[in-house]
Amino acid sequence: MFAALSSVMGISVGVAKVTTTLYAMELRANEALLGLIAGSQSVGVLLMSIPIGLLVDHLGPSRLFVLGSLVAGTIYMALPAVPSPVFLLVCTTAISFFMPLRFVSLSTVFMQQLETVGEGKAGWYRGTHMVGMFLLGPMLAATLTKSLGFQGTYWLIGASFLVTVFMSPIVFGRYAARSTPRRALRLSGVRSDLGLLAQDIELRGVCMIEFAAQSVNSFFMFFIIPIGVAVAHLTAAEASGLLAWQGVTYIFALFALGGLVGRVGHERIYLTSLVLVPSALLLLGLSGELNLLRAGGLILGLGLGLLQIANLTRIARIGARVGRGKVAGLHALVGPSGGLFGSTVGGLVGKSLGLQSMFLLLSVLFGLLLALARRTSSAVAAAHPAPTEPAAAE
Repeated sequence: MFAALSSVMGISVGVAKVTTTLYAMELRANEALLGLIAGSQSVGVLLMSIPIGLLVDHLGPSRLFVLGSLVAGTIYMALPAVPSPVFLLVCTTAISFFMPLRFVSLSTVFMQQLETVGEGKAGWYRGTHMVGMFLLGPMLAATLTKSLGFQGTYWLIGASFLVTVFMSPIVFGRYAARSTPRRALRLSGVRSDLGLLAQDIELRGVCMIEFAAQSVNSFFMFFIIPIGVAVAHLTAAEASGLLAWQGVTYIFALFALGGLVGRVGHERIYLTSLVLVPSALLLLGLSGELNLLRAGGLILGLGLGLLQIANLTRIARIGARVGRGKVAGLHALVGPSGGLFGSTVGGLVGKSLGLQSMFLLLSVLFGLLLALARRTSSAVAAAHPAPTEPAAAE
């Protein structure tokens, strides 16, 4: 049931992201507004992830999950009421403040059970969410908006949030027990978690890599559709399909290539990603034909998938050393930060340089940042050696 709940959540988020992009284009939002709308989906997540982690310790995950699902689902249903890109921006921003109540609660419950179910299961849990978010959701979005319209699609998204409310008692009733003492519900708790980034060099390096990966992924997810329509003259369905092509290799890597980390090590995985991701971005930035854009998406998905595997297993090891709760909160903060940077800055800069040209700029920035992060994390490899038995394929 945990995997089913995670899958439904992933599908609903995937449909919502693509539908929001298509709806913004329907409302004739310019590049700057597109970037703001994309970035607004991360604003609340960025601000609320660590505080929600503290609230979970005090109020329990179940009630917070239900509250977040009900409020976010209601806003999605009301979103088409005013056909304005500004209203769309306001609604997506509001929703972003309630999404952490859902995924931080679910992630916290699952992390508490890692020692029981094993880290290999964590990889599959992550995969079920990503299948819905990156593969099934994008494929469904174009079909749903065409058959139901934007209002019907947003109503369906809201209804799916209610479905997760009814599923949640089974999951949270089984996993909600905690054995660790509660942290104080104070601002100092947030400052302490943030201070860990300054104190732990290895964690900082991994977070830099996560920031870079999420920046690229966020820009691709939101802007590949308008880029495909404008540059390659694709239909909305064909452009949405580019997300699915990227999702195929991303999910494949997540499910099938986890064993590579144990066999070849993190550094070689990072090096492979350092080659694959910038190469894919160059292809996406220079291509104006459907098959080449598909190839770029496939390579990008593979590179980001390998990077995610290495980062997740490394995060698990760092969490065992400094505390899972703290690391989970920081990991939930860094990803949306990268997403906000990629979508918002990408849209604003892309208005001047052209959206497709941003792929070229990101290829350079990603390569530099990833190389720096690898050097930083390598500097502490001797101080914190990997365990003899590496974490299973996350």
